[in-house]
Amino acid sequence: MAITYNWEFPTLTAYPTHAGQSDVVFVVHWRLNGTDDDNHTGSVYGTVSVTYKEGDPFIPFADLTKEIVQGWTEEAMGIDTVDAYKQNIANQIQEQVTPTQVNLTPPWA
Repeated sequence: MAITYNWEFPTLTAYPTHAGQSDVVFVVHWRLNGTDDDNHTGSVYGTVSVTYKEGDPFIPFADLTKEIVQGWTEEAMGIDTVDAYKQNIANQIQEQVTPTQVNLTPPWA
């Protein structure tokens, strides 16, 4: 089962000014989605803190790209956490393909 993963970043929380810069992102709100070849889906979401330190290279808010923010997110999480989230999504998809539990309507309803 091949799963395609896609990051979304619906909101970036920023300080209006910080360390001499404007619109400095410090929280990334993220969602990681996965879809298999048969269109079964799973997702996880959360936030991650990122830190800008005065003197570090700074990317103006208007110049941020999805790839840059994804890099920040994955770096802040670490590879083990990213892999754990992907496994969680794979488990969600597997549960759709081969359910281990079902909800049944009572026979008297």
